[in-house]
Amino acid sequence: MRTVTVGTRGSTLALAQTRWVIARLKEEWPETEFRLQTISTQGDRNRESLGQLAQKGDKGFWVKEIEEALLQSRIDIAVHSLKDLPTAQPEGLEVASIPKRVDARDVLVGREGMKKLAELPQGARVGTSSIRRKAFLKSYRPDLQVIDLRGNIDTRLAALGTGEYDAIILAAAGLIRTELRHRIDEFIEPDILLPAPGQGALALETRSEDDLTIEVAYAIHDHLTDDRITAEREFLAGLGAGCMAPVGAHATVKGGTLTLEGWVAAVDGTHVIRATSSGDAGECADIGAELANDLLKQGADRFIEMARA
Repeated sequence: MRTVTVGTRGSTLALAQTRWVIARLKEEWPETEFRLQTISTQGDRNRESLGQLAQKGDKGFWVKEIEEALLQSRIDIAVHSLKDLPTAQPEGLEVASIPKRVDARDVLVGREGMKKLAELPQGARVGTSSIRRKAFLKSYRPDLQVIDLRGNIDTRLAALGTGEYDAIILAAAGLIRTELRHRIDEFIEPDILLPAPGQGALALETRSEDDLTIEVAYAIHDHLTDDRITAEREFLAGLGAGCMAPVGAHATVKGGTLTLEGWVAAVDGTHVIRATSSGDAGECADIGAELANDLLKQGADRFIEMARA
């Protein structure tokens, strides 16, 4: 029996989504044994300095050690949250499969009486660690106090009980995958908080020359998700923006037409550039690149550079 070692981070979310991946792969390859291996990354070990790492251009702090394990053949498949994966990959590695995406939206979890973003009282304290969410929240509700909130899902949810926050903003996908959907008070629509490029999607990364493992991973590939994600990530790559820039992107496909919406904001939320582009889903990469060029012509590069300063 062939054994395939699947690597991931050791967080609750990473383990939950990797176990889901392994279960789906087992359905397609019942004669294959799948072994889960956890790997500690720079982001896991240095949470307090994540902002400094990102500003220095180190965009792979959640994935570098996992990719090294792939290249050294210590694992065969790496499972990533796709939004954590840099748009440029190391030589010798490739994304072999993108499974079906779950909900890409952000969600609100609030204290008693604080269950809707639009209904939060003036000056309410909202917790998030995301530069994107902070900027878009300030644009939508300049009166809110947006406060840093870091840690894993359990830590962030527990923070509501301290009284420091009235509500917190998280990715829907994380709560859904960790069976905490019941904690969601409100799904926030993309016209208020545009998701991060790739949010809600997973990436299965393999060695480029490992044809058999690529075939294994590809068994759970979802073409519709791939088209949407490709457009979003090409948009991000075209902007030259990293994880510290307030950038959102969300693609939908209807009747073979892909529509991509992209936003770039000033860090303080005072300005947001918004644009939309549509075309044949088969041209998803071009749609993303064209939308990035459109926003750059409108001055988006200024906001991206300000975020890096």
